[in-house]
Amino acid sequence: MTNEPRTPKKPLTRNLILKPLVWLVCLRWLGMLVYQGLTGHLGANPVERVTHRTGQAALILLLVGLAITPLRRLTGVQWLVQYRRVIGLFAFFYATLHLLTYLILDQSFDLGRMTHDVLKRPFILIGTVTWLILLPLAVTSTQAAIRRLGKKWASLHRWVYVAAALGCWHFFWSLKKDKVEALQYVAVLAVLLLWRVVLWAMKRREPARA
Repeated sequence: MTNEPRTPKKPLTRNLILKPLVWLVCLRWLGMLVYQGLTGHLGANPVERVTHRTGQAALILLLVGLAITPLRRLTGVQWLVQYRRVIGLFAFFYATLHLLTYLILDQSFDLGRMTHDVLKRPFILIGTVTWLILLPLAVTSTQAAIRRLGKKWASLHRWVYVAAALGCWHFFWSLKKDKVEALQYVAVLAVLLLWRVVLWAMKRREPARA
C-alpha cells in the first residue's frame, strides 16, 4: 500500500463555507429590493429607492474589493485575494442595475429628457463615466484576459481607484441634504489611497537602500 500525499482539506472546506457566504452577502441588496418590491415596501418612490440601493451596493462593494489587498498585506491572510474578483464583479453588476434603472425606469430611454436631466444634474454624467471605466475592468477579469494582457492588466485595473473616486463624487453630489454616508465612503477611499501612496513610497526607497 503506497502512502499518497494527502491533499489539504482546509482550503476546500474554507471555499465550501466562505464562497457561498460571499455570494449571499453580495446578493443581500438585490434580495432586499426583490422582497420589498413583492411586499409593496419600496416606499412612495420605488424608482428612487431602487436607484439609491443599487448605487449604494456598487460603491460599498467597490470599496470592499479595494480593501482586500491592504487587509491581506496587514493580516498575512493570503486567501482573501481569491474573493476580490467576485466582489468586483458584483460591484459592476449593481452599477449596471443602477444605470439601467435610470435609463429604463426613470427616463424611459427618452434622449431628450436624459439630455436635459444631465445638463440639470451633472452628477449623472459622472456616474455614467464611472460605469464606462468599470466596464473594461469587468470584461478583463477572466484568467484568459490576465494571461493575454500580461503586465498591461495591472495597469488597466489601477483605474478602479479612479472609478471609486468618481463613484464617491457621484454619490456625494447626488445627495441634497444629509451627506454623512457619502463622507464615510470618501473617508474609506482616502485611507485606501493613502495606503497606496505609502506603499509606493516604500517601494521607491528600497532600491536606494540597496
